[in-house]
Amino acid sequence: MEKITILSSTNRPNSLTHRVSLYYTRFLQSEGLEVKLLDFTQLPTTIAFSELYGQRSSAYSELIETYVSSVSKFIFISPEYNGSFPGILKLFLDSVPPREWTHKKACLTGVSEGRAGNLRGMDHLNGVLQYLKVNVYHNKLPISAVSKVITPDLEVVNPESKAAIEQQLKGFIAF
Repeated sequence: MEKITILSSTNRPNSLTHRVSLYYTRFLQSEGLEVKLLDFTQLPTTIAFSELYGQRSSAYSELIETYVSSVSKFIFISPEYNGSFPGILKLFLDSVPPREWTHKKACLTGVSEGRAGNLRGMDHLNGVLQYLKVNVYHNKLPISAVSKVITPDLEVVNPESKAAIEQQLKGFIAF
């Protein structure tokens, strides 16, 4: 069975990104898949100074093994930050040896309060992942007005959004 890591790609506590990530996790688990959720609030606060350029703590090595090395598929739930994806996501990607990403598969979901659902950020992230030789699934889903789409108790209230998420995930499972 393939293992999937969902990356809640912001270190902002109590984020809507995390809420969407939990929804995705619950859906995939209901499909019988082995899913791990990496909430970026779990990353070391000193990641930029302690986990790069050959410096690696044993705890961070274990995190990479658990969420990246031992996994074949990734779902990036990425909020829009300044017209792109969060810097913490780029920092995380830079902290992992490129060989750990090679020939793996990824699915992208953008979230924002704006009307574009982080389309530009997903394009930027797609470019970085392609450089790392990751096969990116074609159905990149922008979720706009995210606070109106998903409730605090993880209910997707908009039937069209729910159908789009399920279609994306079922396609990614088969990818």
